[in-house]
Amino acid sequence: MVSIDVNSDLGETTAGNPVSDDAAIIRVVSSANVACGFHAGDPHGIAATLRAAVARNVSVGAHVGYHDQAGFGRRFIDYAPGELADEVLYQIGALEALARSAGTRVAYVKPHGALYNRIVHDPVQAQAVVDGVKAFGGDLPLLLLPGSIAIERAAAAGLRTVGEAFADRNYNPDGTLVSRSEPDAVIADPDAVAARVVELARTGTIIARDGSPLRMEAESLCVHGDSPGAVELARRIVASLQEAGVQVQRFV
Repeated sequence: MVSIDVNSDLGETTAGNPVSDDAAIIRVVSSANVACGFHAGDPHGIAATLRAAVARNVSVGAHVGYHDQAGFGRRFIDYAPGELADEVLYQIGALEALARSAGTRVAYVKPHGALYNRIVHDPVQAQAVVDGVKAFGGDLPLLLLPGSIAIERAAAAGLRTVGEAFADRNYNPDGTLVSRSEPDAVIADPDAVAARVVELARTGTIIARDGSPLRMEAESLCVHGDSPGAVELARRIVASLQEAGVQVQRFV
């Protein structure tokens, strides 16, 4: 691998209360997954993040999620498929309006939180997300977990799929993410995170929580903006990749 995208979940400031230092992280990453107001974010904070992305030539993705600000989109909601598709479409459209005003466009879609994890194995909600993206038009790429049902459904619908790996999240041996309810869900050691992303770029593998290697077809690497020390960790990851001869660049 000679290049990889580095993305982060941003635009989640609500009522002036920031979740991450968007301006600082945008100086490091190549793609920004921008909240659409359903799990977090308000128009003012979202617009500020979009303007910062434009200034740094960072790609903008719609970070669509369940309508659940109280739970930050991390609680499962059992939607009727048509309603979920409508809400995905609505979120992309809202972000697109703000993006155009800032001088950019929505370039891809990434589901957030519980929705992201649900469509790994739920064909009904996976298809609903795909239907919402298709309804928007333009065949936006979907940023998804490798091996998920969502990737199969998106590919069948003619959408480009982009596999994603998580720099600071632990994996189960089956390739799913360790639940945030588990104490080892997030890897806190910057040295360990830097080493694993370089290994991923070099070999296409990442180590699961039980020590087993996982083959990971990933074009993009997620660095969480709301983790403690996120800015420093993002800088460390990008520096480690560049030192290993891997170029950080947007996938779209």
